[in-house]
Amino acid sequence: MMALLATTGYQANAQAQEYVSPVKPAETGKAPGMKVKLLSTAGETKTYMLVFASGDEVVSGLTEFAQKYNVKSAHYKGLGDAVSAKAGFYDYAKKQFKVIKVDTSEITSFIGDVALFNGKPVAHTHFSGATSDGLVHGGHLLELIIGPTFEVTITTEPTPLYKKLNKEFEAGVIDPDLKQ
Repeated sequence: MMALLATTGYQANAQAQEYVSPVKPAETGKAPGMKVKLLSTAGETKTYMLVFASGDEVVSGLTEFAQKYNVKSAHYKGLGDAVSAKAGFYDYAKKQFKVIKVDTSEITSFIGDVALFNGKPVAHTHFSGATSDGLVHGGHLLELIIGPTFEVTITTEPTPLYKKLNKEFEAGVIDPDLKQ
């Protein structure tokens, strides 16, 4: 069998499945083209438009925005396209996200929130993207590299939300009763 595979030019993909921690902090500095515009203010609640440029990484940009604007809680939605993405599917046995690579896609759903974890704002996003064959892939957003553009409408709220470590799942989860 191996000789047949070798003569046909087929090579088995021996790359191991990649996993990442659900509490791994996002890297900043990967969205240099992101622009921010304040759309409205109602008391302490503010709504912004974040516009990402080609090559920007969205998780990094959301994290930078939350840090720069001192966001303690927010919710958002977005649309656009990506040249590549990585989704996470939570593996209960490993207590980590199984990494699912997504090719160039139109983002068909993008929704999330921001809460504080260990004193820093953390963006929690789920998304789906339709690839050129019409199939939709998605899950927990680990990475999203933008094509021409990506637009996120984010509303910041004055009441802080805090996450705590859920030891059973080794993941940060919002606890509405938690105050710091």
